[in-house]
Order: sequence, then C-alpha cells, then structure tokens
Amino acid sequence: MGKIGYARVSSLGQSLEVQIAKLKKAGCVKIFQEKKSGTNVQRPEFKACMEYLREGDTLVITRLDRLARSVFHLSEIGKRFQVEGINLITLDQNVNTTTSEGRLMFNMLATIGEFENDLRSERQREGIENAKAKGIKFGRPPKVSKELKKIIFEERPNSTINQLAKKYDLGVATIYRIMAEMKG
Repeated sequence: MGKIGYARVSSLGQSLEVQIAKLKKAGCVKIFQEKKSGTNVQRPEFKACMEYLREGDTLVITRLDRLARSVFHLSEIGKRFQVEGINLITLDQNVNTTTSEGRLMFNMLATIGEFENDLRSERQREGIENAKAKGIKFGRPPKVSKELKKIIFEERPNSTINQLAKKYDLGVATIYRIMAEMKG
C-alpha cells in the first residue's frame, strides 16, 4: 500500500524533471517514467506501472493527460482502479478518487481533456486546409523535375531501366513511374 508515481512527456526533447520532483515531494516510493506520446499504445513503462499496482496502492500523476490516451481509456483505467481498490491522485488538478468529489472531478476533467484534444485537432485540420488553399505544399519537394523526366523518357530507347536509374541516382521503380507518366 504505497504511492506509485507515473511521469510521461510526449517527446524526447521534453524533460521529466518537474514531474518527477512533484511525485517525489508527494511521497512516491516508486516512479515509472517515459518519453512517449500519450496516443502511443506501446508505452512499456505505463504497462509496467499498471502491472505493478496492487489493491490499496495509490497512483500519483501530475495531470490526467499524462496517464491516458482518451476519455474512453481514462474511463477504463478508472473502472479497473475502482474494481481493484487502487486510488488515483493528480497533483496539478487536485483530484483524489478516494472521495466522491474526487471521482466527479476525475470524470469531468477527463471529458474536458478530450474536448480540448478534439478542438486542437480541428484547428490543425483547418490550418492545413487554409495553407493548401493558399498554395502551400506539404511534404518534401519532388526529387525529379519535369525537365529531368523528359530527358529520362527521351533516353529510354537507347538505355535500360537499370542504366537510367544508376545514371540519375534514382530507383528502378521511379524510372518505371516516369515512363508510365510520360506515356500517359
């Protein structure tokens, strides 16, 4: 029956230091930590943490979004914790599921968190659509220009596909695509 901490940041460039300091201050005897996106299903430290927890333990996190991928996932975790007698405390959001108010807050914050993610996704989609409407291209620029495609097509009768691929440092499949495109 101890306090177990879980800290997560989304990318390798971010630091876990602040979360770990808060978890230590909260009295966590063991802290699981990882640098993986919350949407990533493959989170080995999260899995290890969930397997480590026992009845009477309290999982301590800094924020709900550090724990789950979605409201549904958070709800699954909450149900499991309730069945197995595991408590949850979020330090920054002051949630403690040992109380009815804490359970209510847990569910409200989970719903708000998913709503925020949905809004962020919508804004991102709108931004991409606006950029495309303005003619902004996404992805890497084409490796083969129209002029080079024409040259390769004109050289084809006197060269093999492999010769053209070597000469222009392109893949064989790229040469075949160029041929098909130029014939069409």
